Amino acid sequence: MSTSLKTTPLYDWHKAAGANLADFGGFSMPLWYETGVKNEHLAVLKSAGIFDTSHMACINVNGKDSFELINYCFTRNIDTLKKGHCVYGAFLNPKGHCIDDAIVYKFSDSFFMICVNAGMGSAIARHLEINKANLDVGIEDLSEKTGKMDIQGKNSARILSKVLQNPETIFNQMPYFSFKGNFDESILGESEVKLLDGTPVLLSRSGYTGEFGFEIFLNPKTIAKLWKDILSAGKDYGITACGLGARDSLRVGACLPLSHQDIGSWKFLNHPWEFALPYTEDKASFTKDFLGAESLLSSKDDPFIYPFVGDSLRKVSAGENTHVIDETNNVIGKVLTCATDMGITLYNGDIVSINSKNLPQDLKIKGISCGFVMVTKKLEPGRILTLKGRKRKISATIVADIRPDRTARKKINNFI
Repeated sequence: MSTSLKTTPLYDWHKAAGANLADFGGFSMPLWYETGVKNEHLAVLKSAGIFDTSHMACINVNGKDSFELINYCFTRNIDTLKKGHCVYGAFLNPKGHCIDDAIVYKFSDSFFMICVNAGMGSAIARHLEINKANLDVGIEDLSEKTGKMDIQGKNSARILSKVLQNPETIFNQMPYFSFKGNFDESILGESEVKLLDGTPVLLSRSGYTGEFGFEIFLNPKTIAKLWKDILSAGKDYGITACGLGARDSLRVGACLPLSHQDIGSWKFLNHPWEFALPYTEDKASFTKDFLGAESLLSSKDDPFIYPFVGDSLRKVSAGENTHVIDETNNVIGKVLTCATDMGITLYNGDIVSINSKNLPQDLKIKGISCGFVMVTKKLEPGRILTLKGRKRKISATIVADIRPDRTARKKINNFI
């Protein structure tokens, strides 16, 4: 492995745990452990899993004009974003192409934090600097200065309650995409969320699996202890350390994109994530002006991105050398992502998951391949296509969504 790769504060733990390590975004990251991707994926759907996400980057945006700058550079309208809430969206260039997707956290009217993907901290910080003009805004890239881990799955809050001070107060009234606390008390004052040893953390009810859970931000010097404490606290719940393999298969099943793969150097348009754009009700325009909006509104002949499911757990390789073939044998696009969600299957023509209710006891859920295709024409759900990779081809059906009965948006009272 190249010695030039960056590492997270949990690198030594990953090595000792026998992780299969690989380059991801310039970091040496675990793809899976000895448990394997399938078991790690299912652990999140059945109970809980933890992920090292310290490779991701954060940016502080502070000053009286912070709102104005972010609202112009970010696709989502943050005019109604409340203190203690966060929102998913994207940063576009003037062509309307996605530089990176991100989550914006609001601490106050003048202080925001932005969480972006691995290696993108400096790029997005520079993008904000270029566009701030004469605005009164301070921008601080926190790349490699922040520890971050995610705990995902229905038992996440129960496990965290064993490592947090005052968990009943913390989990009270914590809806999806809200957060409490902060991890740098020198800037924002005393955190309302602390570990048992007094370590301040930012606890966000969010994640990238589609399941109930949290993202935890803290000082990188303290993350190794928290990681071990959570594994110990979750032992009776069967908590599992999960690598990027399971993170990928879970996010695909949840119909979520991977930056620079499912969104990237094409217009941020005609995809399953239209909620990230501030459309008017008739979708003829936007409710605000933002960087790239003009290009999106003037679009013609742009590609379409759709989610799909295969007819079994078999999958094809994704990328430029794959083909999406219609029923007349014409190549109409390429496969952006293809993974296997091990927690779903087809039953009476519908997709069901291991968390779906009233399933037959003898129903075997072996998993289904799923992902996203980019094609040159508009398609409707139910359209059957052939996906051809380097080694095999599979039948795939365009769908409106993938894994049903996801838990991310359910009320927290169901999980404490």
